[in-house]
Amino acid sequence: MKKMKKFILASLLSCLVLLSACGQKASPDQGAGDNKIRLGVSPVPHEEIIKALEPEFKKAGLDVEVTTFDDYVMPNLALDQGDLDANFFQHAPYLDDFIKERGVKLANLGAVHLEPIGFYSAKYKSVDELKDGDEILIPNDATNGGRALILLEKAGVIKLNDPSNLAVTEKDITENPKNLKFTALDAPSIPRSYKEVAGAVINSNYALGAGLDPTKDSLLTEDKDSPYANIIAVRQGEEGQEKFKKFMEVLHSDACRKFIEDTYKGAVIPAF
Repeated sequence: MKKMKKFILASLLSCLVLLSACGQKASPDQGAGDNKIRLGVSPVPHEEIIKALEPEFKKAGLDVEVTTFDDYVMPNLALDQGDLDANFFQHAPYLDDFIKERGVKLANLGAVHLEPIGFYSAKYKSVDELKDGDEILIPNDATNGGRALILLEKAGVIKLNDPSNLAVTEKDITENPKNLKFTALDAPSIPRSYKEVAGAVINSNYALGAGLDPTKDSLLTEDKDSPYANIIAVRQGEEGQEKFKKFMEVLHSDACRKFIEDTYKGAVIPAF
């Protein structure tokens, strides 16, 4: 009887060990090397780029599942909370600022393209035509707001105390000869409102989404040496996963470069 009890106990222990091993195989950490990537994107041009590269992703053995967002906050929160594996909608200065403000643990995986920001007006054909007291719309997030002011400073519309500071605000304007009024709005809403005022600084992705051609319709355009290239973001500590290495190889491929250049003709520029 004692031998039988020992045999049963040993069998139970063996089962527990096997179950434990199976549980380990099913854990999220063990599954981190799979080839599925849940990716959050802005509709234009990010989703368009990803959709165009679907055959390349499949060749690389990747299953890329896309979710679109129309704002600059939720894609980072969803990534941080584990609802996404990566996102593709923002530039590095914005991500850095978001990390500082929100305390999220995200990392920059690499740059893909640049969307030069531009100044648009339905009333004027040149910034020289701006009149005293005119209202200008700019993005209300810190990085793109500063980016807008730097664009206007380079064109001589205003002067800033330090145009090399990417975090400048209206408080840093030292000269405003036409007493322009700056109104900060959510970046996605600016294309719907810019015709109601003298002009607006609009991110190219939202300009494209509104049917504007940044190469033809903008009165001012950001230089190609801009630090605001759009990037892929992932959670900190996951940068080295094999699926992300394959993902970036596709995004830095000749196929990606060709699609961007042929499709956007300078409105979006490869950043690799």
